[in-house]
Amino acid sequence: MVSQPRRSRGEGEAVGAASEFPPRHLAGTTRIGQAAAVDTGHLAFVCAMPMELGPLARELQLVETEIGGVAVHAGSLEGRRVVAVVTGMGTALARAGVERLLDAVQVDHVLVVGITGALENETPIGTLVLPDLVVDSTTGREHRPTRVGDAEHRGTMWTTDRLTTELEELAELRARGVVALDMETATIAHVCDARGVAWSVFRAVSDRACDGTVDVEVFELSNQDGTPNHAAIAAYVERYPERISQLAQMAEDSTLATERAAAAAIGACALL
Repeated sequence: MVSQPRRSRGEGEAVGAASEFPPRHLAGTTRIGQAAAVDTGHLAFVCAMPMELGPLARELQLVETEIGGVAVHAGSLEGRRVVAVVTGMGTALARAGVERLLDAVQVDHVLVVGITGALENETPIGTLVLPDLVVDSTTGREHRPTRVGDAEHRGTMWTTDRLTTELEELAELRARGVVALDMETATIAHVCDARGVAWSVFRAVSDRACDGTVDVEVFELSNQDGTPNHAAIAAYVERYPERISQLAQMAEDSTLATERAAAAAIGACALL
């Protein structure tokens, strides 16, 4: 994620894929809660924020537990064991969280799930982004996700710890083929690649970096662990009461994006 939230004007389709990954909301194809028939590794959903975990935990009926001292939400899907974790926001927390997970749990495939920021105003909120390439803005390292099924992957996802809203910088990134911004994916990919663990990414657009809705003050309404910063929110609302409706719209947009990303990731699991 780069910027956080804002909701849909028009239905989000997909950057590089159909907006419904496999079937609409898994209709009739998902068998939840069955024990794994074979002793294979886990499918691991990795989120930065609790709000991104919410739809996964709800749809898969995941249960909070610990594995090897690591707090996870666990369950099963299509006979496969699944776990989901929240790392916190940014590259440092993502790296530490995924390393802890892979140290504690045998994982066959990591699915990065959550929200992302678009670079221009045309991309509808809720659009599913399946990038062909993920780039770490600091190191320049490039990572290619494992493709699941025959959905088209297109464009570059740019991972950065900085809030990126300057129009000139956004134009330069677009010229390089960047279609979405986030704060964790390249780091997660680097850890997975180093350990020989397959990974894929399913993110949906929650906001647009160039439309002025997200600035430093809005960005700081979340704590690094992805939870709401209630003191900052209260101060912001007191300072800008006229923006309450905008904040509500942003929350609605984030909810839509998290649900779209989770549905796509769950649907993809049927193909793994």
